[in-house]
Amino acid sequence: MVSFHINGRAVSIDAEDDTPLLWVIRDVIGLTGTKFGCGIGMCGACTVHVDGRPTRSCITPLGHVVGAEVTTIEGLHPNGQHPLQKAWIELQVPQCGYCQSGQIMQAASLLKDFPTPSDQDIDAVMGGNLCRCMTYVRIRKAIKQAAAELREALVNG
Repeated sequence: MVSFHINGRAVSIDAEDDTPLLWVIRDVIGLTGTKFGCGIGMCGACTVHVDGRPTRSCITPLGHVVGAEVTTIEGLHPNGQHPLQKAWIELQVPQCGYCQSGQIMQAASLLKDFPTPSDQDIDAVMGGNLCRCMTYVRIRKAIKQAAAELREALVNG
């Protein structure tokens, strides 16, 4: 039995320690926003946060999240209103949309580390998240828009 928190909720999972976290999230817990892409941690579609850091859930064994806080796209904001989620919609970032939850989760971590990201910051941090539809220009624009909204919220309290 492996116990951890997911999106603020305590869970205990009866699965082998080497079961990929992705399959626990999708098949056991039933949160399907996190996607399977490559299965080897290279594309970023499966990105979630473990204790606040972006993590490839397809290669993270369940045993590595004992006692951790896991956040999926469903837990980024209770109503899907995180500034990144809003910018993604407003700027029509997704084409097929398959990679987008991983892109948003990676971008959320980026904005914690770089509140005013440059193009170079965005490229460096987001470089491991692949988009087959090539929406990188819109992704960068959405990240900058969300960063501005987050900064404004800090100023206006």
